[in-house]
Amino acid sequence: MEFTRREFLKVSGATGLGIAFGRFLSPVKVYAQELRIKGAKETPTICPYCGGGCGILVHTVGDKIVYTEGDSNHPINVGRLCTKGACVYQIVDNDKRLTKVLYRAPGSTEWAEKDWNWALKEIAKRIKSTRDANFKATEDGVTVNRTEAIASLGGAALDNEEDYLLSKMSRALGIVYLEHQARI
Repeated sequence: MEFTRREFLKVSGATGLGIAFGRFLSPVKVYAQELRIKGAKETPTICPYCGGGCGILVHTVGDKIVYTEGDSNHPINVGRLCTKGACVYQIVDNDKRLTKVLYRAPGSTEWAEKDWNWALKEIAKRIKSTRDANFKATEDGVTVNRTEAIASLGGAALDNEEDYLLSKMSRALGIVYLEHQARI
């Protein structure tokens, strides 16, 4: 593609005007942003999506999130966020988010709403039955007290204390396959 001198000057002039107007309008944008978060409580937090540990500032008015942005004082992301981190408010403020337990029985094609207490009891019952059915007390005359039918996978959003409790619970159950997804 060839540019004539006249086309080059037109494009250069338009670019220069765009930059000039952009600089002129930026205080207006800053003022509009300040109005959006004026009076909002600013809470620093960590992005829950991956193991990067990016800092996020969450602005709330009452119990409602009004704005999220990258924390410019955070050493990992220095105010920048990926697309998932930029949309972190949708964890809380999303009308499509599931808030009830849905259960589909084996062979069924329909989902049924269940109570949280039922779900927790069902999970505990299945863990116990799987552990009891596959528990090895000894192997080759050595006491092992383990089950190889269950594994534990921790997520990157767990902190050290949660990981510690998860590993202690897993080891108490005799689980030997412990893994963590963090990439740091």
